[in-house]
Amino acid sequence: MSANSLPKLEFFPILMVKSYSAKNNPLHKRAIAKLFAKIKQLKCHIHIIMVNYNKLLNLPSSDELLDSDDKPVDHEIQILIPNLLWLILNQLWGDRSDWFFGINMGIFHTTGSNPRVAIVPDAFLSLGVPKLKDDKLRSSYILWEENYIVPSFVLEIVSKTYGDEYDEKMTDYARLGVLYYVIYNPDYFKRDKHESFEVYRLLNGAYQRLQGNPVWMPEIALGIGTEVNNYYRYQRELLYWYDSEGNRFMTPEEEALQQRQRAEQLERMLRSLGVDPEKL
Repeated sequence: MSANSLPKLEFFPILMVKSYSAKNNPLHKRAIAKLFAKIKQLKCHIHIIMVNYNKLLNLPSSDELLDSDDKPVDHEIQILIPNLLWLILNQLWGDRSDWFFGINMGIFHTTGSNPRVAIVPDAFLSLGVPKLKDDKLRSSYILWEENYIVPSFVLEIVSKTYGDEYDEKMTDYARLGVLYYVIYNPDYFKRDKHESFEVYRLLNGAYQRLQGNPVWMPEIALGIGTEVNNYYRYQRELLYWYDSEGNRFMTPEEEALQQRQRAEQLERMLRSLGVDPEKL
């Protein structure tokens, strides 16, 4: 029976077929070929509507997602160190608006099994994104609302409750494409059979350990390292930013103290010359 001899129908069956974004997927090609072969055997008219399917089109907005994983930190150091790094960075890059430093904030991404499930590092740094999102503070970091700019730096601080920092999280950050992954484990490194300070760089999809303390990260133009110091009358080892020569950047408190000492030195010099600085 020829196509011209088929009875004309007013309505035809409609078959909707998902058109996947993976155009060269051989499984999809074979499935479509089998479908058309079956239609040919039936010798009937069927309207085929190709429906473009892409799960990324249905991603949730920031209003639909949680701010973080709502898990309380185990140790005060998980609050102290990220905030210290942010304060120093804000002092260094205060005139820049192309970076964002997140603290205990969910990163929502599409490299896992569910885009509604975030990964929440203790801190992370993203470059090439505005400090403010639409002139507002962020409640979370959502990759599809950040032009898919992945954080360049992620920090995990190991606490009493082990959080898979050397296992699952390392795999997740590598899959996400985070360039530098820092694990700080000052109290439980012997338990975990690691060193207290470890920096990893992503190379060919896997993390390679970098040696040194501090460690220079040229793509970020910052170094990261540890030092025992007095911070707000609190003496212990903390994490700091460093320059390319290995010099530690000062904290805001140290910067203020240095400026005050310089002012006092200038005042003493003027008085030694018989000049009253209060009359200048």
